[in-house]
Amino acid sequence: MPDGARVSARGNRPRLRSALAWLHLWVGLAVGTVFALVSLAGSVLVFHTELLVATRPVLAEHSPVADGAVMGRLLTEWQPRGLTALDLPREGLPVWQGYLADGRRAYFAPEDGRLLLLRSHQDDWLMWLHHWHVELLGGPTGKAVLGIVGWMSLGLLASGLYLWWPKRGRMLAQLRWHAGPPVRRWLSWHRSSGVLALPLLGLATLTGVGMVYPNAFRTVLVAALGEHPAPVAAAGAAAPGEPDWRAVLATADTALPGARLARISAPAPDATSLTFRAQAEGEWHPVGRSVVGVSRDGREVLLRHDATADRPGARLSHAIYPLHVAAVGGPGMKIALLIAGCLPLFLLITGFLFWRRRRAGR
Repeated sequence: MPDGARVSARGNRPRLRSALAWLHLWVGLAVGTVFALVSLAGSVLVFHTELLVATRPVLAEHSPVADGAVMGRLLTEWQPRGLTALDLPREGLPVWQGYLADGRRAYFAPEDGRLLLLRSHQDDWLMWLHHWHVELLGGPTGKAVLGIVGWMSLGLLASGLYLWWPKRGRMLAQLRWHAGPPVRRWLSWHRSSGVLALPLLGLATLTGVGMVYPNAFRTVLVAALGEHPAPVAAAGAAAPGEPDWRAVLATADTALPGARLARISAPAPDATSLTFRAQAEGEWHPVGRSVVGVSRDGREVLLRHDATADRPGARLSHAIYPLHVAAVGGPGMKIALLIAGCLPLFLLITGFLFWRRRRAGR
């Protein structure tokens, strides 16, 4: 590069840095407020199931046993009321959990199917937090806004790293937290905590954006890393009337050795295949992405799909949700994400205090 070009490039860097610092400050103060509140809700929701069971003791007074006859009765009685899927009882939440088309969730006793609890974001604080966390309480419009906030938050993290990046040999010095003066204190606390937490905070933010745009993320991952063709159930024999639910559940339970049946989709009246989601051994997703299809009479397995055998693009796409909700990594990962969810508020406060003290000193 000619000497004149080098001088010009060096001269442009301070202007770029100054413009980026201004943008980081004002976008951070504006978008950072929403980002912080969404992240705080996420910190609580990491323990959604634990808090639900702790605050609704009636849900914990059961053994996690799935009975096919009870399952069939719930599907028959509640599908006309909007039931779209039913989670089987499991450790941690030992009751049937039903998802209704209007967003409500219903909980049923595993032994006889009696209704224990019906909740929605209008009457349950955890559901309200979930509604805020995924849609900003605004439905599809709120979700679209949240996606924009997510991308801008990723930009804030990247620009913050650029503004922090030290000269060679000063990495550790740049990570120090200073006690004073105030301007230096708030700036060092803001930068150092942001950089140290960047991997975890970046993971939580990126996976959150991936959940807002699941189809786009999946398309990119599959195009880069591949997937197997979507599994298709074999044609089952037409069997009019009510399915043999005990046989259906028993057959599905043995279709994928080592897998845990997690959810059944409410079937269409003329469906010849009854579809279950299953969590195969090694899957991170709490409901699993493996699929089992069983005939209505429970005699045939029409579909077996072990998601752990899929190609990397599909497996990485399936990992977005469990990474975001800390379904993998045990209690340590949950605590780490709880802390990560609190950090945007800390960054917002320290950034604001730095701006205020610097402005007061002018």
